[in-house]
Amino acid sequence: MCYRARRLFVLLLAAFLAACAPRGPLLELPPPPGAAIAPLFVASTRAPGQDGEPGPDRSEGLTYSRMDVAIPADRAAGSVTFATSAEAGSTGFSLAAQERYGTREAFRRAVSRALRAQPRGGRDVTLYVHGFNNTYAEGVARLAQLTHDLGLPGVGVHFSWASAANPLGYAYDNDSTLVARDRLEGVLSDLSAVGAENVTVVAHSMGAFLVMETLRQMAIAQPGSPARRVDAIVLVSPDIDIDVFRAQAQRIGTLPEDFIIFSSRRDRALALSARLTGQTERLGTIADPAQIADLRVTIIDVTAFSSGIGHFVPASSPTLLRILSEVAQVEEAFEGDRAGRAGLLPGTVLTIQNVTEVILAPL
Repeated sequence: MCYRARRLFVLLLAAFLAACAPRGPLLELPPPPGAAIAPLFVASTRAPGQDGEPGPDRSEGLTYSRMDVAIPADRAAGSVTFATSAEAGSTGFSLAAQERYGTREAFRRAVSRALRAQPRGGRDVTLYVHGFNNTYAEGVARLAQLTHDLGLPGVGVHFSWASAANPLGYAYDNDSTLVARDRLEGVLSDLSAVGAENVTVVAHSMGAFLVMETLRQMAIAQPGSPARRVDAIVLVSPDIDIDVFRAQAQRIGTLPEDFIIFSSRRDRALALSARLTGQTERLGTIADPAQIADLRVTIIDVTAFSSGIGHFVPASSPTLLRILSEVAQVEEAFEGDRAGRAGLLPGTVLTIQNVTEVILAPL
């Protein structure tokens, strides 16, 4: 590709990805009538900006907080918008309350209290790791939306790494994930130490690369530790080279018992990412599961639900959210003879060696 064509392609990519995520701060406002409150914890590698809020610059340490996010009642499932004033609060996400923790120990104590408030057997943690081109507020709001729309049990924790939140910042973001690996490992260690009975890690886009790199280094230091500390991994539209993913998984060894990959062949953002690397696909657009057939993972193909950019379908499609909210049914479909339980899900289940592919279809 000549320089002029490459420059045009990058500019088109920038314009394309700029529309991927809702932009806006989480303003601290009185919750609107009927709003749901989603309490969650945040550990961030972002350095404070001029306004005091975590920004795109990297910090050598972590900052910790608790945030109660107000989710307006009058919204479509999967949607995330931001309130711009008290008057607009009924149509956008806002911040009902927040508390900052000055030390790691204070953060651990707070998460421990939140877990102990849950009944035994339900002291679960969902750790969300955002993807490329995300602001601090966007990551927090997305976890609040997932918690609310999917009815996630237990305690929500967001790991916010220092994305530039700029569509031209792909290289910066990729480097930021590498900087954040040790910090994410520390957070996973903390969650195990404070009493989490089950830890599910949900990672989107480039955040999936950060999660896999972190699990890899954990396995190098302590073989088998990823499967002991993490019970389930959910990679949503993972922006990872397939060969790199295979190498990461092989070095990790025993993967967490539940390892789910959401893919879509209509993910236009990942299609552009693949072109920038001179390839035809990424893990999140995988068309042939046989490429990773030796790995015990489940691929959930949501191509049929993709529209627009299609880069976060499980979180943004109201129809798919209704399906995924039937958590018990989905979990049952993954137990025992997976291929034999195809009728429990609206779609087709295929098994190739160790990998199971669930091709979802609209009801």
